[in-house]
Amino acid sequence: MTDPALAVLLWFILPLWFVAGFADWLCHRATKIEATAGAKESLIHLLMFGEIAVPLLAALFLEINALIIALMIVAFLAHEATALWDVSYAVTRREVTPFEQHVHSFLEMLPLMGAAFVAVLHWPQFLALFGAGPEPARFDLTWKQQPLPVAYIATVLAAALLFELLPYLEELWRGLRAARGRLVPARRIGSHGPGPG
Repeated sequence: MTDPALAVLLWFILPLWFVAGFADWLCHRATKIEATAGAKESLIHLLMFGEIAVPLLAALFLEINALIIALMIVAFLAHEATALWDVSYAVTRREVTPFEQHVHSFLEMLPLMGAAFVAVLHWPQFLALFGAGPEPARFDLTWKQQPLPVAYIATVLAAALLFELLPYLEELWRGLRAARGRLVPARRIGSHGPGPG
């Protein structure tokens, strides 16, 4: 791999996203999310995972063109809006520690960094998306002409499953079980959580 931008994207940004996602799940466990914010917040987390997973899968398997770059931009904006909703809800039900807030900063900026690196690596199509540059914008869905190594793709998918999807599904299950199927657990009398008791 001779392109340093591609190496940073594949071997730094993406692994760091997995680490940050798992650290966020640990923060949720520490604040007993199942008894505070409950399954509702877990569903928001799964929505954010999906908002990043779709463009990630597209980038892993499809030729990067104006369509895929546009998908990344839209997904990033949707992810940011959902993250704001997530924190706005969470702070009314449980403590969001300074450490968790710092982890959130990584989870918000890493997708932006990833999309920016993709744009740099495919600059003509990024410009074409906005009607500039030397080539026309392409909006077709085609498999990569030079696929990423199978071992790398398998590792990324396994890491996404083990460190992102399964922990957040476990979090959802814990929340539903603790609240007997309700999305939001009942407030406890004398609760020290923020917001009205």
